[in-house]
Amino acid sequence: MTEPRPAVRSLDARSLRGLAHPLRMRLLAALREYGPATATKLAARLGESTASVSYHLRQLGAHGFIAEDPDRGTTRERWWRAEHRGQRFDRLEDFLENPDPEVRGAMEVFLTEVAAVHARELGGWLAGTGEWSEEWRRSWDMSDFNIRLTPDLARELVARAHELVQGYRELAAADDPQAVPVRIHLHAFPLPKS
Repeated sequence: MTEPRPAVRSLDARSLRGLAHPLRMRLLAALREYGPATATKLAARLGESTASVSYHLRQLGAHGFIAEDPDRGTTRERWWRAEHRGQRFDRLEDFLENPDPEVRGAMEVFLTEVAAVHARELGGWLAGTGEWSEEWRRSWDMSDFNIRLTPDLARELVARAHELVQGYRELAAADDPQAVPVRIHLHAFPLPKS
């Protein structure tokens, strides 16, 4: 029997450098969203070459983000699975202010790709809203707010938003035909001074 995998992985400088590549981040996201797959299947899904995907899968495996799925595959066909549901930074400033320029560069690549993914996901939703039921078209949101906060209040707001989202994680039953995966983006940052 396979041991349960941790839900979320804390990143350190080494694992960040192993993950901070746009294709690796896309591969890991695909394995998390769609489940185990081969390099060939992932290459077709992402529009990449099998050789490139195979290389980046091995790199993700070397850093512990993914592992071969022992219940699938043959000696000729390797299936990969995600080892965690997500990742987190215990202290973001340890990466943003790291004295090693490689770590700061990896963090910049990582954050830029996360922002690009958010934009692509939102753009995909906007382009495809007509394919969804009227009920779903009335249930989505794209809001922004300008409010005055101190750094402490901003941290409190973000923490409370995370708690609220987590509270909804298990409310819809897995067998409810109306329940579908819903992506929630939260961005909170100070505006530049004018």
